[in-house]
Amino acid sequence: MRILAALAVASIAVVPLHAAAQVYTTTLSGPGEGPPNASPGIGVATVIFDATAHTLEVQETFSGLLSPTTASHIHCCVAPPATTGVATMLPTFSLFPLGVMSGTFDQTFDTLLASTYNPAFVTAHGGTAAGAEAALVAGLDAGQSYLNIHTSAFPSGEIRGFLTAVPEPESYALLLAGLSLLAVTARRGRRRAGA
Repeated sequence: MRILAALAVASIAVVPLHAAAQVYTTTLSGPGEGPPNASPGIGVATVIFDATAHTLEVQETFSGLLSPTTASHIHCCVAPPATTGVATMLPTFSLFPLGVMSGTFDQTFDTLLASTYNPAFVTAHGGTAAGAEAALVAGLDAGQSYLNIHTSAFPSGEIRGFLTAVPEPESYALLLAGLSLLAVTARRGRRRAGA
């Protein structure tokens, strides 16, 4: 009986939960740049990829930059702390606030449109928006994509941060339920062994 309960817990713990949307976050800083710089600028970014709707929502808040913004985009795909080419649209996200030293940005892009990406990124990944989408999501999932804010004083980027996936709340709940069941099973086994 104990073996069956343990197997049930193990099977629950390994069943992946796939939500339509995956959230990625980062903190942006000068020391996070490649190469690092001493900018006092800071920022936070959240990127939400919705696999069902094929959308990518990009949210950024930043302040303290040393010079006005000239561009912002996501670069992919390279292991930290290296640098690589731009994956998303050039020269910057559409409607990103330019010429400011602090601001916010929130826009959703259609990941099945080639215009969402750098043309070179599309070409490098099969020549289609679907190929670019798959490559970008793989890079995001692997922690190999970074969001960068470029300024006039730092044309290669004043602040950046590598995006990391945020675990789904359902995964935590499932893990806790599995651990609880495992603990109960272990306690029952100890009681029987002591009897």
